[in-house]
Amino acid sequence: MKKLNIKAMVAIGMLSSISYVLLLLNFPIPPFPQFLMIDFSDIPALIAALIFGPAAGVLVELIKNILDYFMTGSATGVPVGHIANFAAGILFVLPTYYMYSKLKNKKGMTFGLVIGTIVMAVIMSVLNYFVILPAYTFFLNFPAMSAPEMRTMIVTGILPFNIVKGLIISIVFMLIFTRMRTWVEKQAVMKSAA
Repeated sequence: MKKLNIKAMVAIGMLSSISYVLLLLNFPIPPFPQFLMIDFSDIPALIAALIFGPAAGVLVELIKNILDYFMTGSATGVPVGHIANFAAGILFVLPTYYMYSKLKNKKGMTFGLVIGTIVMAVIMSVLNYFVILPAYTFFLNFPAMSAPEMRTMIVTGILPFNIVKGLIISIVFMLIFTRMRTWVEKQAVMKSAA
């Protein structure tokens, strides 16, 4: 991990705060289950990763979820949803960052966002099956879902939701990135020169 200077830490703190506010502005999308919410809090994490490197993107995702856990709490008493949000965020941000850093153009960013969406959707489906849904049923004292019920929930709800979420975030990010690309690349060059 590159050593982050004071300016980078301040920028990461600011992007984490913006990310936290965007997390609070979440909303459901019919016909998906009400507990699956879309927010745009991964966009500041992606900007942090592009400017300061992948560790900065992970830090923004981590700080955002810690802030949200302490400010709003959790229905389970433990941060199961926050851990899921953190995992989804880094599974989206890191592949996008690495694909863009290889190609360094608009097509590379588009390809990176598509790869990030696919990686997030597939791995979050697996994590939901083996870890997240069982954790929710355990901590909320709900009756455990059968394997077919969980598969149905994942295939008809969670997997398509994460694909839709990734596509919506990608479209919004590309609208922002086309205007900010020169500035982001200039900041990244300045960071690497420092």
